[in-house]
Amino acid sequence: MQLSATKPVSVFLVDDHKTVLWGLERLIESTSPQMCVVGMAGNCDEMFVKLPAARPDLILLDLDLGGISSLGCLEKLTATVPARVLILTGSNDPAVHQHAVVHGARGVIHKQVAAEVLLCAIQKVHLGEIWLDRNTLGQVLTTLARGEKRSREAIKLDLLTAKERQVVATIVEEKGARIKGIADRMHISEHTMRNHLTSIYEKLEVAGHMELYLFAAQHFTPEAVY
Repeated sequence: MQLSATKPVSVFLVDDHKTVLWGLERLIESTSPQMCVVGMAGNCDEMFVKLPAARPDLILLDLDLGGISSLGCLEKLTATVPARVLILTGSNDPAVHQHAVVHGARGVIHKQVAAEVLLCAIQKVHLGEIWLDRNTLGQVLTTLARGEKRSREAIKLDLLTAKERQVVATIVEEKGARIKGIADRMHISEHTMRNHLTSIYEKLEVAGHMELYLFAAQHFTPEAVY
């Protein structure tokens, strides 16, 4: 298989089955020097711990991690890690595939494909292309086209997690109260609150607590929490 990259494509593997990780590692390493495996994890928590040191070009992420969907950590992953994400799945549900791409994955590939197809998908995604079947691609393009008609502020708010939405809603309700007061109201530590706020500031592109309050008071609605 010929790859155009001048250095190995570094791949991080995430799967809850050690035998699958073993097989994927050997498949990818068999293309050396075109590709290499720089790390592996069995769940999302382990993945986030290992990723800073691994610094991969691409993350091959299993959709089902021990009965828990990795879609739950996909938003955080694509918001905080520059690597492109390729979802590996046994699901044929186009709605799941669409959800994955709309929330940041660069492609979805089925576990039953031939080894050569998987390697090709890794190559294409690494080079900036989208890897999807035709039906799902059409649905995703339609969804994205609808999204372009929405305001920039609404699109930013869509990036918030459920917990972050609760934080913003509480700040609006408390009319921009101090951080400690908001943390007490939500029964979380001030340290945890500051971590939430750091993520919220980045996603909404605001400079601080007061700017967040002004943004939320203008654009955030209570129903957006749910």
